[in-house]
Amino acid sequence: MIAHVSGEVAEKFNNSVIVDVHGVGYEVQVALGDYKQALLHESVKFYTYHHIREQSQDLFGFSSLAAKKLFELLISVQGVGPKAALAILSLGDSEVVRNAIANEDAGYIAKASGVGKKTAERVIVDLADKVGMPLRYDNDVTGVSQSISHTDEALEALMALGYNLADASKALEGISTELSTAQRVTEALKG
Repeated sequence: MIAHVSGEVAEKFNNSVIVDVHGVGYEVQVALGDYKQALLHESVKFYTYHHIREQSQDLFGFSSLAAKKLFELLISVQGVGPKAALAILSLGDSEVVRNAIANEDAGYIAKASGVGKKTAERVIVDLADKVGMPLRYDNDVTGVSQSISHTDEALEALMALGYNLADASKALEGISTELSTAQRVTEALKG
């Protein structure tokens, strides 16, 4: 299994990025946010999900470990394949999508390309209790607060230590975001 790829962005097309790793180009399909952030001839690192089928093999890439774990949860839902999961993650930052699921906002999930109302409801039913508690949720025009932190290094650190997404979110609940990442992780591990 290919866990991650690090290298230089050689090409970009159709929500795919070709990452040159020491002369070998890996085509990695990414969510819209990661696609926009990947700049030609710049270094990138994607955590990858290696999807193997009878006729093909695909790499799906994510700029954060939390996004990859959310992707893996999404594809565990019946009727949600890798392309649909990537479309859901293209709705916004992975934390915004996670909060929408935690708050059972099927309407927001249904906005993803190729995801209907029934599939969105199935995602909510199957995953609402697995993604952890919402950190903050405001019902504004987009349905989800835009003030949610785009990257939570403490969440990433806990997941790297073996916590799943829900447990890591719960462990950080109530811990001030004003503390340093190391202090937040230490407090979460104590609790």
